[in-house]
Amino acid sequence: MESWGPGRHYSSGRHTQESTRAAGPRLPGVTGGIRPQFLIALVTVLGLITAGAVYGTMQARDPVDAGAAPAASVSASAGAADPLSASGGATPSAAPPTPSPAVVTPPAPAIGPALDAEINAVIAANSGYEVGVALIDVADGTVHEYGDKTKFVAASTGKILAAAAYYHLVETGKASLATPMGASTAGQQIRQMVQQSNNDSWALILGAVGHRGLINYAASMGIPYDRTVNALTPAEMATILSELYSGRLLNAANTAQLLSYMQQTNYETLIPAAAPAGVSVFHKYGLLNGNLHDASILVQGERAYVFVVYTLGRDGETTRARVFHELTKTVAAGLFLTKAAVPPEDTQPYAGEGR
Repeated sequence: MESWGPGRHYSSGRHTQESTRAAGPRLPGVTGGIRPQFLIALVTVLGLITAGAVYGTMQARDPVDAGAAPAASVSASAGAADPLSASGGATPSAAPPTPSPAVVTPPAPAIGPALDAEINAVIAANSGYEVGVALIDVADGTVHEYGDKTKFVAASTGKILAAAAYYHLVETGKASLATPMGASTAGQQIRQMVQQSNNDSWALILGAVGHRGLINYAASMGIPYDRTVNALTPAEMATILSELYSGRLLNAANTAQLLSYMQQTNYETLIPAAAPAGVSVFHKYGLLNGNLHDASILVQGERAYVFVVYTLGRDGETTRARVFHELTKTVAAGLFLTKAAVPPEDTQPYAGEGR
């Protein structure tokens, strides 16, 4: 009996078992004593299980992709994408100031008080004549009048009204440019009437348009006109030219044709002689019983101005041409960028109406 070792070992194991029971509840399914090495292994396994559960819980609560940026970097990126977002994580920087819109001052109109004063000064310096001037910027159609605003005998400047009236009949199907007229056609008579100021051609065109037809055509532009006296104010003549150049009178082809006849006419010593280089001039002059006129359109690039000068006096036409030159240079200097040309000496005498 004294050699029974397992009994002592058992007693020692029962003491261990009681100590274990005192430390905590016994695991179900475990009977008898537990060796210390088994207990150590069991504690290790329980620790691993607990650690795995905690790690799994953390992963479920805050999954982070292995390739994603750190939390601080993600917050900074969100803040950069939306500086006004509360969830951005970064303090939003102040938005750059919005620049104030540029204040654009519209350019002063070319026809203004300064040019008005200069034109009036030229007229006042030539008070020995009756001088009426009209100026229109075709872009806005406003008529500016200077000096004498009453009616003058229009002389040959009225031929433009007659030509436009006949073209109007053509466009409405009531006439044709190919119609035989005189020794040629209606189209050729218009060219002779405007370009060479031929009075016989004028009479033929007037006959085709008719007295009442011409009155009604002028009235359609708001112009009271009586062919028996052939009287127009400078402003009325300027209105006819403005309506023509703007394309409101005739179609494009007829407008271009009539304007072409108003270039390189038989008399170029009034407005064309003093116009600046680079400025195109379309015009019609007139002379009758002391009335000396030039009605023009001055064009440079996209800028176009109607410029009409009517005068009445008793001196020679050569002397009075200087008034046209002074006015032309004054107007050109105010309206265009080029320098007005110095007109040549005017030695060509006027030969009367229509020449």
